[in-house]
Amino acid sequence: MGSIDSYDTKAGRRYRVRYRDLERRQRERKGFRRKIDAEEYLATVTVQLKRGEWVDPATAQVTIGDLGREWLAAQSHLKPSAERVLHSSWRAHVEPKWGDRRVGEIRHSEVQAWVSELSAERSASIVKRAHGVLAGILDVAVRDRRIVESPARGVSLPRRAPKRRAYLSHGQVAALSRHAGAHGPLVAFLAYTGLRWGEATGLRVRDVDMLRRRVTVTENAVRIGAVVHVGTPKTHRARSVPFPAFLADAISRECFGKAREALVFGDGVNHVRPTYGGKGWWSRAVEACQVEDADFPRVTPHDLRHTAASLAISAGANVKAVQAMLGHASATMTLDTYADLFPDDLEAVAARLDEAQALANVGDLWAIRSVGESAAG
Repeated sequence: MGSIDSYDTKAGRRYRVRYRDLERRQRERKGFRRKIDAEEYLATVTVQLKRGEWVDPATAQVTIGDLGREWLAAQSHLKPSAERVLHSSWRAHVEPKWGDRRVGEIRHSEVQAWVSELSAERSASIVKRAHGVLAGILDVAVRDRRIVESPARGVSLPRRAPKRRAYLSHGQVAALSRHAGAHGPLVAFLAYTGLRWGEATGLRVRDVDMLRRRVTVTENAVRIGAVVHVGTPKTHRARSVPFPAFLADAISRECFGKAREALVFGDGVNHVRPTYGGKGWWSRAVEACQVEDADFPRVTPHDLRHTAASLAISAGANVKAVQAMLGHASATMTLDTYADLFPDDLEAVAARLDEAQALANVGDLWAIRSVGESAAG
């Protein structure tokens, strides 16, 4: 697999290791002062080559900055909003710290220290996102055989505290719709269908089936900066969502006089914006509700999606129905998100087991009595 030979220098005798890499190219490492050091190095290389773990030391000299730009360019398959978040995390947290570092020089302890320092200043979500970017870059370095393993894996990350969700009642939804004025139908529609904001504002007249009272969700309009990006829904799958009968008239009025390709909500051309801030229609509507009701929560448009789940579950919808309505990838995701809303069935299970056991005992008693009567006869 390799050989060791000595050579003389002005500083004394030195040893050189020669071996062939996985592609059968000649490699050498020289400068060992002791023969035993050269032998240990050759033994390590031999094991790495046999296991397929050997990496070219020269390829580990590439910097995180070089690999990071390549990695970001490869994320173009993501939704524009997700891609933008990764670029922002890279510029703000990863590149300043690691951009000039060679991938072969980074140690696990350094990554852990960086995560700990960042956790003291930033939220768990920001820390996990920044670590995810660095880890993704280093994973590519492993696959490209630049390093043997990623020093970013196995790092202890901060726990993300669950965000408290706000659920509106039927009365609160009605109040918010009333104060939203011209956007009232959109507010009610979001609260009773569970569509994401971009899915609802991206609905077109052709997507509405008034006879079946259903809408077909095929587009998602996401605003990034001043630009609206229209793409597929979050799961990349179209879905059909019913809406309650009491919304039919309001939706009909929204569609009236518009072409099939026009947007349902708004002027038919421009996607509706929630316009946060004191002068925005959403903020004004929420503030007006809070004046009337001191218990009215500070909600965002996305909270209407949570409200839809809450109202559906309270009306008796099962987890599969809620999953279909919200467009979740699986029922497990729905349960993980809204486990607190589903009724606790443990007591009901215990009650049914008690009933079953009682029925079984009755059957045994009748059998015993029958046998006794037969014997007596």
